[in-house]
Amino acid sequence: MATYAGVDLGATNIRAVVGDAEGRVVGSNRRGTPRGPTGIAVTEAVLDALRGACADAGVEPTAVDACGIGSIGPLDLAEGSVEDPANLPDTIDRIPLAGPIGQLVDSDRVYLHNDTAAGVIGERFHSTRNPDDMAYLTISSGIGAGVCVDGRVVAGWDGNAGEVGHYVVDPEGRMTCGCGKDGHWEAYCSGENIPGYARLLAEDDPTVDTALPLEDPDFSAADVFEHADDDAFAAHVVDQLAHWNAIGVTNLVHSFAPLVVFVGGAVALHNTERVLDPIRDRVAEMVMTNVPDIELTTLGDDVVVKGALASAMTEGTGDRKHLTA
Repeated sequence: MATYAGVDLGATNIRAVVGDAEGRVVGSNRRGTPRGPTGIAVTEAVLDALRGACADAGVEPTAVDACGIGSIGPLDLAEGSVEDPANLPDTIDRIPLAGPIGQLVDSDRVYLHNDTAAGVIGERFHSTRNPDDMAYLTISSGIGAGVCVDGRVVAGWDGNAGEVGHYVVDPEGRMTCGCGKDGHWEAYCSGENIPGYARLLAEDDPTVDTALPLEDPDFSAADVFEHADDDAFAAHVVDQLAHWNAIGVTNLVHSFAPLVVFVGGAVALHNTERVLDPIRDRVAEMVMTNVPDIELTTLGDDVVVKGALASAMTEGTGDRKHLTA
């Protein structure tokens, strides 16, 4: 019986699964992503997670026919690696992935994608709504999208297509993104940057009265959403986030014309009504072409690792027509 594997390399956690010919997960392993000292330490942790998933499934790594990888970026597809990841320490400049995994499983069928591309592959494979034109958007510690156009997952020559979080949504550029550029969508609406944006809005009104712990070093995006029902300033922040999110999604729609946009990521999954409902309402007023359905992913935080597994099963596409034997 064919055996497949999927790996999700995130800035915080590494997940690996092993699946059977039907895509059922029969083994899994999860561990924290090392903070260094070098990228090789991350590579070794990925290999250990994959070994752990194989052990949980009761198979040897060499029994794996193909492996898909959904990873943080930026990617170098030619080298099969991550290069200078923005959300890991500067000492981690390169993380080899495709080559070492291929050696572990003794297969050249290793498919490397950025994490959101793996997400759209997962949606294509698992969703009951499976058009050839669709997108998976994550609003989490960062923002990004995986896009399928005319039945083909858009990767780009280097694997880094879909970096929609770096759309410029604010030409005034009041917030600086983690990439160092100004005005990017991610700089305002990602989980990492919402606290800084709330502080900026508070500076606009020195007399603001709020229960938000703006000066607390542990102030987080969760605090903003938790107080939005009973704190006028927190509600104002959430409303401004909805404004930027709607602009970002509108740009995504005008760029790729998806029929459906699946949304995931921690910010969206934990605050669905305050994130998705305003996007739906505002995008309908902004889009001049077809307005897509905007739906919460049904795969939760498994969307990337399940997409990586689906990639292994479908030659990197997520299309069931490409199921391998």
